[in-house]
Amino acid sequence: MSLEAMGWAGFFEEAFETYKQEGYAAGRVLLEHKHMYRVYTEAGDFLAEVSGKLRHRALSRGDYPAVGDWVVVSVRPEEERATIHAVLPRKSKFSRKVAGQVTEEQVVAANVDTVFLLSAMNQDFNLRRIERYLVLAWESGAAPVIVLSKADLCENPESLIVEVESVAIGVPIHVTSSLENQGISELSEYVSHGKTAALLGSSGVGKSTLINRMYGRDIQETGGIREDDDKGKHTTTHRELVALPGGGLLIDTPGMRELQLWEASDGLSSSFQDVEELERNCYFQDCNHQNEPGCAVKLALQEGTLGSDRYASYLKLQKELAYLARKEDKGLQLAEKNKWKKIHQSVKQNAKKQTNRK
Repeated sequence: MSLEAMGWAGFFEEAFETYKQEGYAAGRVLLEHKHMYRVYTEAGDFLAEVSGKLRHRALSRGDYPAVGDWVVVSVRPEEERATIHAVLPRKSKFSRKVAGQVTEEQVVAANVDTVFLLSAMNQDFNLRRIERYLVLAWESGAAPVIVLSKADLCENPESLIVEVESVAIGVPIHVTSSLENQGISELSEYVSHGKTAALLGSSGVGKSTLINRMYGRDIQETGGIREDDDKGKHTTTHRELVALPGGGLLIDTPGMRELQLWEASDGLSSSFQDVEELERNCYFQDCNHQNEPGCAVKLALQEGTLGSDRYASYLKLQKELAYLARKEDKGLQLAEKNKWKKIHQSVKQNAKKQTNRK
C-alpha cells in the first residue's frame, strides 16, 4: 500500500520535509507492544524501537510513539528492523490518564479521523460511561460516532437510542449487530481511502468482531458471550492498526476498565453544551446554582428539562478535571526540572569528553 492509502497527507509531508532531506523515511505505527513497535514504510513493515536520543528527550509517556502515529525512521532492511528518531506532529489524538495514581498521559490512538464509541445494548449499557467517552472523543480532534452494538440482545433498542440521544447532542448514532450483520455497511462509509477510525469501548462490547465484519473475514480473535452476566469475553490485548481491503484503516484497542480524563476542558464543553447554555442564562454570572434567584440550571432541574443524573455527571467530570489540573501542574514542574537536569548532565559529559581528548 502507498503511504497515501495509509493516511499520509500534506499535514505530515510539511512536518517531514527537513527529515526527508536528511535521508530518513516516514512510517506509520501499526502496533505497539512492550516498548517495541511495528512500523509501516514504503519499503515494507519493520520491527522498530525508539532511538536513545528520542528516549532522552521524552519528558512523559505522551512523547513516545502511539498506534496511528507517523514517525521518522531509519530502516535496516537486511535486519528487518528500524529505529524511530522522532514523532511527527499529531493531527488528532485520543488520550486518557494512565490507570492508577500517576498523573501522566496515555495516547490511545493518534491521527484518527473518526472515533467509534461502542456501547453494548445489553446489561453492560451505561449512559454515564458514554458521556465520559464523548468528553475525550470531542477533545481528541476526531469526529465521534456512537455505535450501539449487540442489538440482537436488546428487547427495546428504541428506548436506549432515546437515552443516548439525550446526551450525545449532534453525534451520529448507529445500531449494529455483528451476529445479524446489521448496520455494518453504514459504518464503512466513515472509513474511506486514507481515512482512519478508532474503535473504543469497554471490554466485551464487540470491537474485534466488528472489525472482522468490516474487513470481510475473521482477522481478530473474538470471544463469545458469558452466560452469567451477558458480557462479551475480553480478547484484544494490544492496540493495532488494520488496513481494510476496500480502503480505510481501523485501530482496534483493548477494552478499558478505567477511563480517567486527560486535559478535556473543551471536550467537556462540547459534550455538555446543554448544561453550559443553561449556566449562561442564569441571572448572575457567578451563579453557584444553589439558592440564587434567576438560576436557569435550578429551574431546569425542577422542571425536568435537565436530568439530575446528567447534571451530577457534569459536576463530577468538572471536579475530576480540576483535580487533574492541580496534579498536572506539579507534574509539569517536575518534568521541567528533570529536563534541565538531563541537559546539565549532557553538557558535563560533553565537557568531560573534550577534556579527555586534550
